[in-house]
Amino acid sequence: MKKITFLLVALLSGICFSQNDVSGTVTDEAGVTLPFVNVVEKGSNNGVITSENGDYSITVNDDATLVFSYVGFGTQEIDVAGQSTIDVSLSEGEALSTIMLVGSRSPKRTAINTAVPIDVIDLEDNRIQLGKVEINELLQYAAPSFNASKQSGSDGADHIDPASLRGLGPDQTLVLINGKRRHQSSLINIFGTRGRGNTGTDLNTIPASSIKRIEVLRDGAAAQYGSDAIAGVINIVLRDNVDELTGSVSYGLYSTNADIDSSDSPIWNSDGFRLDTDRDGNAIGEDKSFDGGSLKIGANYGFGIGEKGGFANFTTEYINKEKTLRPGFSFRKGFGEAAIEGFNFFGNMAIPVSENTEVYAFGGRNYRDTDAYAFTRNPGEEARVVLEIYPNGYTPRITSIIIDNSVSAGVRTKTDSGWNVDVSNTYGKNNFHYYIKGTLNASLVEASPTDFDAGGHSLSQNTINVDFSKYYEDVLAGMNLAFGGEYRTERFTIFAGEAGSYGTFDVNGVLITDPSTQTQPIDPETGDVRPGGSQGFPGYGPDNEVDRSRSNVSLYADSEFDITEAFLLSVAGRFENYSDFGSTLNGKLATRYKVTDNVNIRGSVSTGFRAPSLAQIYYNLRFTNFIGGVATDQLLSPNNSPVTASFGIGPLQEEKSLNAGLGFTANFSKFTATADLYYIDVQDRIVLTGNFDAPLLPNVDSAQFFANGADTETTGLDLVLSYKDSFGNSKLGVSVLANFNNMVIKDVKNGDLDEQTFFGERDKAFLLASAPESKITGLITFSHNWFNAGLNVTRFSEVTLIDFQTFEPLDEYGTFANQIAAATDTYTAKIVTDLNLGFELSDALTLNVGSNNLFNVYPDQQDDWSEGGGYWDSVQMGFGGAYYYSRLNFKF
Repeated sequence: MKKITFLLVALLSGICFSQNDVSGTVTDEAGVTLPFVNVVEKGSNNGVITSENGDYSITVNDDATLVFSYVGFGTQEIDVAGQSTIDVSLSEGEALSTIMLVGSRSPKRTAINTAVPIDVIDLEDNRIQLGKVEINELLQYAAPSFNASKQSGSDGADHIDPASLRGLGPDQTLVLINGKRRHQSSLINIFGTRGRGNTGTDLNTIPASSIKRIEVLRDGAAAQYGSDAIAGVINIVLRDNVDELTGSVSYGLYSTNADIDSSDSPIWNSDGFRLDTDRDGNAIGEDKSFDGGSLKIGANYGFGIGEKGGFANFTTEYINKEKTLRPGFSFRKGFGEAAIEGFNFFGNMAIPVSENTEVYAFGGRNYRDTDAYAFTRNPGEEARVVLEIYPNGYTPRITSIIIDNSVSAGVRTKTDSGWNVDVSNTYGKNNFHYYIKGTLNASLVEASPTDFDAGGHSLSQNTINVDFSKYYEDVLAGMNLAFGGEYRTERFTIFAGEAGSYGTFDVNGVLITDPSTQTQPIDPETGDVRPGGSQGFPGYGPDNEVDRSRSNVSLYADSEFDITEAFLLSVAGRFENYSDFGSTLNGKLATRYKVTDNVNIRGSVSTGFRAPSLAQIYYNLRFTNFIGGVATDQLLSPNNSPVTASFGIGPLQEEKSLNAGLGFTANFSKFTATADLYYIDVQDRIVLTGNFDAPLLPNVDSAQFFANGADTETTGLDLVLSYKDSFGNSKLGVSVLANFNNMVIKDVKNGDLDEQTFFGERDKAFLLASAPESKITGLITFSHNWFNAGLNVTRFSEVTLIDFQTFEPLDEYGTFANQIAAATDTYTAKIVTDLNLGFELSDALTLNVGSNNLFNVYPDQQDDWSEGGGYWDSVQMGFGGAYYYSRLNFKF
């Protein structure tokens, strides 16, 4: 259609004007060609984009003016004046005024010139060069201080990966989409996961095919953006391209050749290869050399609306990933990553309604059907096995349906006096529904179903924003003022499952409501009382149900002053008032000084806060925990409960922080470097306590609580080095990303409670493991004509965890120090190598093949006291082994 329209225009215009064919190449200042640059004949709809090699060709009038524009580069206008060849070099300078750059509300600021560190990750480039299929995985290797990890045996955390910046909690990083606050997941991490006791935003609900770029602000920003921004902000910018269909089809497999010394698990042979298994994790066949097969199909298409630059862009994505299975001990025959089948749909649009006003909307729906193994129930060892149903024992499966919906809509306009006004409303909801399969309710004995609806939880959030900003070119060397307000409401619910998922039944199969008159069945093998609830994950019952809401009102002011061409000063302040715990006021001061045209020094200091989430205040559950392979029943009591108060745990208050940073940037054409020191002091961090003995509570052995339990201090260094050059038709890129981090726990807020029970060495180790000492990534990319390659090498530093031996009787070890030494699991530093090879098959098709963790590196093997019951705990490098993939990319 576009070609037909162009021919008609050319035919008509040719009557009055002579035509000219113009071609050329667009590069940056270093001579590196720039793909997908917009080349438009000014005052018309006639335009093209440059090819992957930076070339373009366009037919225009002899007296035309060509406009060259590209994200992050200054726009150039060049008169054709009869020329047939026009080569253009674009300078990295002022970002286009439509670009939202997190951390600065000024339209005149780019990432290299901001007062705080910002990573701008071009997802189109990274998706081709690196074989990462999830956003968390990509950021793990593309942002220096971003960490994420896969879980196993951690209930809901098996289905949503906890992720963090600079070693802080998942809920201490704010996520935006197109500059608008994204809602969090309703899941709260309660087992031995990174981010234990935290909620967080599920980045994997956003299809990678819909993302144009990701901006990562690595600095405290609560004074600018509000709660959850203690560690920083991740802003996801959606694609807005038009008249182009792009997408990919990929498939990959994990090698099951696990790096193990030996195995006592019946599903592994002596050579470390997995045997094929049934749904309960029992061996049934021959060696299986590969598992975790992952199919992913994505497509993106956009079209123009009207003649003033309006657009609508849509993305759809399908993923089907099978489980992985890795060596586990006899009480954990299903250790591995969860299976996922998901479907994503996302849209992004903007429609101009006048010269200075546009309406916009974006949002989407994510659906995931997940399936993960819980701990094994072995026969003859516990009353949780009914031999009539599972004569050989069983491994329950925790499955879930996760639905995530969001929509944002608003109006942007520019007044006659130059003020930019943005009014918007953003709504999002996460619904997490558990279905437990391959299980039973032991108190129902042989009459028990094997599948249960176990209920679930949801979190919804609605945010209204009104923002004003104006740039004054004539004040000082430039000044930007911004202010606005926000009204946000949140609602958290827990909904009950069916009675068999949570209830305990008497010998007559009747739900027990009066324990004094009703008798539970007894297991004839062990003589123990048969427990109720679905094994693997006891469901939510009526007593667990929650429906709680709160509101928040905030006002902010944010200003940037170019005191001189060299000296920038930024000041921000924000007031917030929560309906459930009160008010907070925070401020930020940042500066940047240009030592030369190529070198900047920058620094910042700010105060921040994070409000306790509704889930942390009201979440509650009775669950089964496995400690060294032995099942125990525990209660997680809500913070507002009299039970919690009776243990000496007070109401939750906000976390408070002090952030400081000092760094420099250097930009010498082909070489750029940034180095940023940071200091983060967080008081009253909300943690999940250890286990308190609870002999007076019915049907449980111990209880846990959320509490403002610790003060932490984190210092570190982020380092980013980049070099790029071109040699004829060849391009070379080399980059190094490094994070060096040190977190210490300054104080445990246990009051009169025993410290080891409240927040002991094991709990401290979980917190510190989220802040590994270092991560160093080196990336080399090379391209020549139809071929490209990427080599990524990452070193993950040593991590130590404390295992379940801390719960053993002390007299077996002699001293507490000996017990901690015996319980310490050390994961030494490891190097993981990724390789990607790309082949341009035609103008429309490219093929990528490669491997993540090419050399099949695993963490150090541990003993059977590990948290997840596998040979390894969850650490940043993962425990899946080598992953081999191919991807066919198309563009029409």
